[in-house]
Amino acid sequence: MTTPQQQPRSMSALALEFPQSLAIYDKYEDAQKAVDFLSDHEFPVQNCMIVGTELKQVERITGRLTHGRVAALGALSGVWLGLFVGLIFSFFGKDSQVLGMILSTALLGAAFGAAWALAGFIATRGRRDFSSVSAVVATRYEVLVEHKHLAAAQELLRQLPGALPNPFA
Repeated sequence: MTTPQQQPRSMSALALEFPQSLAIYDKYEDAQKAVDFLSDHEFPVQNCMIVGTELKQVERITGRLTHGRVAALGALSGVWLGLFVGLIFSFFGKDSQVLGMILSTALLGAAFGAAWALAGFIATRGRRDFSSVSAVVATRYEVLVEHKHLAAAQELLRQLPGALPNPFA
């Protein structure tokens, strides 16, 4: 077991000494509102912590991937890389060649980007032909407070309409 002195600096900044549960909320905004209320009433909020619990991964499907869409997205990505390379090369080229150099590297970047994106898409053999964004989110948010400040925090939180303190705290 590590002592507080042995904990990495980032972990010790997130640690409380003997934390106790003050309240549990379904929404982060409600937990944040409770801590803000405590702060507004000059409670030492540096002794509080909001902990997201019951984590789940959520994936939102944003669209179907087709060969054309994959090629277009790959080309767009390649254009940006090509422009960057072209700008770097333009520092070392002659003034008369700068525009041509930037345009040619952008076009080459688009071609290579489309080719690589298509190669990767074809390699999946249709196992994932959709685009998505994903995130890990908590389903509950618990406000913790150091044990020596629990009673004062409970008393203050009783004054906040709709913020029912956890009866098991």
